[in-house]
Amino acid sequence: MGTLLLVDDASYMRRLIGIMAKKGGHKIVGEAETGEQAIDLFVRLSPDLVILDILMPDMDGLAVLKRIKELDSNARVIMCTASEQSHHVQEALSSGAQGYIVKPFTQESLNEKINTALSS
Repeated sequence: MGTLLLVDDASYMRRLIGIMAKKGGHKIVGEAETGEQAIDLFVRLSPDLVILDILMPDMDGLAVLKRIKELDSNARVIMCTASEQSHHVQEALSSGAQGYIVKPFTQESLNEKINTALSS
């Protein structure tokens, strides 16, 4: 399956997403809790997919997404959000995200989003 970089300021969310994704056959190659860490790990690890929280304290996920896309226009990113904040979701999709998932989500819905993004 795919290699994933998980980015969320909440460690429990990274852990939960990691458990669910591993059950779907994916490998977690890195975890970041800040935008700067995410960009650094993206450059070093070249993951197949980044799962990126939209709202983070230091640098929001939209800024991280734009930076990742500047570094690699083919990068695959799924945004993770606590609500379908239409302006955030629309901006993420127009900035190159392959999709988004709304918390809380099921293992099945997460892996469906991951598989769809990896096959695009």
